[in-house]
Amino acid sequence: MKRESIESFFSTLRAANPLPVTELEYTTVFELLTAVLLSAQATDVSVNKATRRLFPVANTPAKILSLGLEGLESYIKTIGLYRSKARHLMQTCQILLDQHGGQVPRDRQALQALPGVGRKTANVVLNSAYGEAVMPVDTHIFRVSNRTGLAPGKTVDAVEAALLGRIPPTYLVHAHHWLILHGRYVCQARKPLCGQCAVRPWCDFKPKSPD
Repeated sequence: MKRESIESFFSTLRAANPLPVTELEYTTVFELLTAVLLSAQATDVSVNKATRRLFPVANTPAKILSLGLEGLESYIKTIGLYRSKARHLMQTCQILLDQHGGQVPRDRQALQALPGVGRKTANVVLNSAYGEAVMPVDTHIFRVSNRTGLAPGKTVDAVEAALLGRIPPTYLVHAHHWLILHGRYVCQARKPLCGQCAVRPWCDFKPKSPD
């Protein structure tokens, strides 16, 4: 994708969805951190189903800890890898209480020091909760970035760096959401819906002609 096309690419996405948000359901920064931690290798739909039961009962570090490990597992057992996620969440809650006064830190290094929180999860919290112009790269964004030619790269880190270098600053805060939603609903993995794609004029992908 030519650099001059990127402005049109994002202005079109913005026109269709001026204020995009994550599809994970949350009302506090801690709820967001919990939901993102639980969402690794799981769908937002499955996480939301679990947190709709969990958050009314326990939505603070102290309340999560009061459930105990087995109690927490009972709320999230429908999510993949729930045992390791429950353990990481319990450990994270203890660290938040011991080191951060029960609050989620607004600092990448402190976030990534939490069990189960990697760079992508930290970026999601920094972006969605604190409005920072960072770029969490998940499987959808990795695919869209490479397929469209927006920011090709062989690794997640390479794609993240390319996106940060190519996306105009005016779009950067919301770019993560536009790209993930585009990848989830239009630029799908197995069969991209090119006929329904509003940004097709600027995309490098050439779909195969039907036989």
